Amino acid sequence: MTQDQQSAEAIGPGPEAWRTALTRFVTFIPHTRELGLEVIGVVPPEVTMRLPWRDELLGDTSRGLVHGGVLTMLLDTVCGSAVLCGLPSPEVCPTLDLRVDHYRPAVAGLPIMASARVLSVTESVVFTEGTLWQDPERPVARGIANFMRLGPRNTPPGFSEALFSGTNDGANGHG
Repeated sequence: MTQDQQSAEAIGPGPEAWRTALTRFVTFIPHTRELGLEVIGVVPPEVTMRLPWRDELLGDTSRGLVHGGVLTMLLDTVCGSAVLCGLPSPEVCPTLDLRVDHYRPAVAGLPIMASARVLSVTESVVFTEGTLWQDPERPVARGIANFMRLGPRNTPPGFSEALFSGTNDGANGHG
């Protein structure tokens, strides 16, 4: 093992291992699995996801606009995923609050991209921000989400192992 590989292992899982783990996470949640949410990239503590277009996302069928609840769900999921890879070790962190600023409607026929990052971690709260877009130059919405840290005592045994079962450190590019 090279010194770089030893350093990466000491730091934690690599981006590809995180991408695989977060894909496992979003396919475990029934609504994100049914909607086909995809984890595009992870560079801890930042996550990028893609929600493919489907007609069921419409809230206003006459104008072809995506339902606001879809956008809220997407921000909550991408910000929560950033929390998992933004902590020293994954732990259960329920959403404490989520504020969504809607800039413009998301429209029919285009996937919705999402990215989020951890801004700050305290002993009890993780602070995140996320952005949604269909055109990179025109954000659809921004979210500020805070998550309550429950800590190792309240995280089920094997939680981290379940996320990473079958993954490696990402050093060889395979999940």
